[in-house]
Amino acid sequence: MWPIAAGSIIGFTIAIVKFWSFRQMRLNVFEFIQGIFKELKAGRVDNALELCNKYSHHPLAAVFKIGIERRVLPADRLEKILEQAGNNQIQKMEKYLGTLVSIISIEPLLGFLGTITGLIRAFMSWEKAGANITVNALAGGIYEAMITTAAGLSIAIPLYLCHNYFISRIKFTANDLNNHCIQLLEAITEMKEASLK
Repeated sequence: MWPIAAGSIIGFTIAIVKFWSFRQMRLNVFEFIQGIFKELKAGRVDNALELCNKYSHHPLAAVFKIGIERRVLPADRLEKILEQAGNNQIQKMEKYLGTLVSIISIEPLLGFLGTITGLIRAFMSWEKAGANITVNALAGGIYEAMITTAAGLSIAIPLYLCHNYFISRIKFTANDLNNHCIQLLEAITEMKEASLK
């Protein structure tokens, strides 16, 4: 039970930290995008950067800031920089999820290991008692077998649901980054063309 308990503490700590970090990333993406493009279209680059700084806790704002700051670069070079910046943001969001997956996988296995050791104890008691075996002699081993399995599954199931939620949020954010960075490139190109006229 000690390894199961240790895994649960680590797993739920990661889940709480990730929930808090995702909560901090709240942003009305539509309003943010419209605000950025409005400022860029008007040539107010400083205002666009201020808007990015205001929402710097969100990956989209962080990537947009990098794109706007390096707007003078050629389009193909800027596209690669935005792609790399987006990947870096996704990696930040995925932090600790590998550990969480390991805990989700290991907890049930530890529970099943407890089942085996519990049944071994029960059969050893049976062997010692022989024909005089009683329910009380078997109960300790069977109890150990059932409680460890239940504990392992009780920890793994909610953590698995948390992990799926985190992955769905990351995929949604990655999709936003991909789509809106293309729009940002187009807006920067239009801004450059307008400045040359």
